[in-house]
Amino acid sequence: MNNSKTRRLTQLGILTAVIIIMTFTPLGYIKTMGLSVTLLHIPVILGACLMGPIDGMILGAVFGLTSFAQCFGLEPFGTTLLGINPVGTFITCLVPRMLFGLIAGLLYRALKKTGAKKFSAAATGLVATVCHTALFMGSLCLFFYKTEFLQGFVETLGVTNVLAFIIAFIGIGALIEIALATVVNAVLVPVLSKALNR
Repeated sequence: MNNSKTRRLTQLGILTAVIIIMTFTPLGYIKTMGLSVTLLHIPVILGACLMGPIDGMILGAVFGLTSFAQCFGLEPFGTTLLGINPVGTFITCLVPRMLFGLIAGLLYRALKKTGAKKFSAAATGLVATVCHTALFMGSLCLFFYKTEFLQGFVETLGVTNVLAFIIAFIGIGALIEIALATVVNAVLVPVLSKALNR
């Protein structure tokens, strides 16, 4: 029991360190015009698959807190949101990431009962990333869609409603995030599961 608890805490600690290192180095984001394409969802999904939904939610919280830390002058988009609505920014950074980590863990737990570990990992990477994008953009629009800041993007993109804004705003970045999570999860989860006897 103690060994199992120690192993879990060690794995959580390693993945937490990976998220923090990725956040504050170029490893965590692909910078593009507008939003940054994040890679931080990948260790959250890996942890959720390997350790379960609760640990996925914990890692999602780490992701969210590091994302919020970026809003203090490290990332222009987030810094602007923080200046408009600090509470809304905190919720947008944290809650969608916690929920998506939970969803990833629950989804993989359900899918792996099929016995197809690689498919289950790939499907979890794909669906969880879509959920992450939807939750984040939903929260962003809930708190900021009617602000002058986001309306500037609406005008630039030439869209007329929230759904069209979300689709246009996430653009190719979301496809990159989905593709990377799907491939990396499909490759690493079966290998790490075998190594960890899971």
